[in-house]
Amino acid sequence: MTHAVDLYYTMRSPYCYLATPELVQLAAAYDLHFNLKIVYPLAVSDKTFFQRVNPLWPHYIRKDTKRIAERLSIPFLWPRPDPIIQDRETSTVAEDQPYIGRITRLTQVAAEQGRGLEYVACTSGLLYSPTVDSWMAGDNFKDAMAGAGFDLAAIDDTCEAEHDRLEADILQNRHDQLAAGHWGAPLFAFDGDAYFGRDRIEDVVFQLKKRGLKTR
Repeated sequence: MTHAVDLYYTMRSPYCYLATPELVQLAAAYDLHFNLKIVYPLAVSDKTFFQRVNPLWPHYIRKDTKRIAERLSIPFLWPRPDPIIQDRETSTVAEDQPYIGRITRLTQVAAEQGRGLEYVACTSGLLYSPTVDSWMAGDNFKDAMAGAGFDLAAIDDTCEAEHDRLEADILQNRHDQLAAGHWGAPLFAFDGDAYFGRDRIEDVVFQLKKRGLKTR
């Protein structure tokens, strides 16, 4: 029996990105499916978040993710440009968010096709690549998606034609995330339990094995 885990994921979270290679390995090794449910980052879904957070937090996150990436030998550099348009001095988040809006809707379409994990594996690797000066320049995004069998033009067409419906579904993912018991990402949810953070993957696998998770 295939075990399904709801995976709440944002395209700006470095912790989501750093969890992705291990999730891909787990999905290949076990009879396991990660049902990717894309959500907007807190900067978008909770506009007051950065006004409330301790100012030490962003600096700590950057140091923490860098050392995790080093330990796991995962290429890592903060995306250029940042998917979120935000004033660094005031932490004010712009109302118009063309980058995160587009890539989040693209992810929603890929998830609806049943290939959400494959999609974020190819695109998050581009966003956080230390060797790519701009992830959105030229054919970078198109080529990254094509490498995993995705047609950017076709998915873009779907995003344009079904913009409002996709936004509604992404908002529903957020409601489901909160109902699952947490507000952050990556969040793993199954059997009424929620596990927050890439450092909870071991706990997720442990609990799934108790429920009969088998290797492929």
